Amino acid sequence: MTAITEDDLQIELPPGASARKLDDEKSHGLSHCMKAVDFIVELGDRLLFIEFKDPQHPASRPKDREKFIEKFLSGQIDTDLKTKYRDSFLYEWGLAQTRKPVYYFVLIGADALGAAELLIRTEALKRLLPIRGPGGKPWKQNFIAGCAVMNLEAWNRMLPGFPASRVGA
Repeated sequence: MTAITEDDLQIELPPGASARKLDDEKSHGLSHCMKAVDFIVELGDRLLFIEFKDPQHPASRPKDREKFIEKFLSGQIDTDLKTKYRDSFLYEWGLAQTRKPVYYFVLIGADALGAAELLIRTEALKRLLPIRGPGGKPWKQNFIAGCAVMNLEAWNRMLPGFPASRVGA
């Protein structure tokens, strides 16, 4: 089974899925002026833009973990997540690679975050992207089909065909 890995987090992909790293200078020719999600996974009927955030990485310092959780809970992380999606979508659109519905999933390696906090960030991200067009109506062109912010537990519950785990576990 193919897997995508970012530091200590890993997602196994189902058969037939292909993935590519976007957030590196080799893959993303405009990293000097555009942000990028970590990976793009292509399935037969959709694309998944996946961003990893891992404040609980074994090498992270407690102070950095606390700072990340504070940024997460206050919503300071929302703008960065929005920009990563929009820039990645624009980059892929410019290359004519967004012909399928796109879903944006953020995997947060933080057990301390509960369902309520994850839902608040998901709803904030939906408003910022925005997932709906003017007047709350659907976009006429494919822009984003859905998004979610999840920790490992929520990810595995919501996306059982894409099991996520820690590499070191």
